[in-house]
Amino acid sequence: MKTIISTDKAPQAIGPYSQAVEVNGVIYTSGMIPINPADGTLVTGAVEEQAEQALKNLKALIEESGSSMDKVIKTTVFIKDMNDFAKINEVYARYFTDNYPSRSCVEVARLPKDVLIEIEAIAIKQ
Repeated sequence: MKTIISTDKAPQAIGPYSQAVEVNGVIYTSGMIPINPADGTLVTGAVEEQAEQALKNLKALIEESGSSMDKVIKTTVFIKDMNDFAKINEVYARYFTDNYPSRSCVEVARLPKDVLIEIEAIAIKQ
């Protein structure tokens, strides 16, 4: 059974997709970009600021699903510039502090709304 997960504590979908979906106790999130969900504004500026907002959004969505950041098993991080890898890791390490999930990090040509980072995750509820 597929359950759609939605929260106003993370940006609303900007297309025909769900913020997250749960199937058999596994949560699959859509990519979170640095949009402030309170007012819908895009967080611009340094990659660290954008990473912080994207991770806040991801955390809110994971928690809305009934899971937590320590139950994330896989993330995919899309970044505009691989030279920002170390800066992003500094922010990422504040959200994943133990029992790290597996992760892919990919440099891409362009992201929605021309942001510098987008993060998606797979988490479990148990």
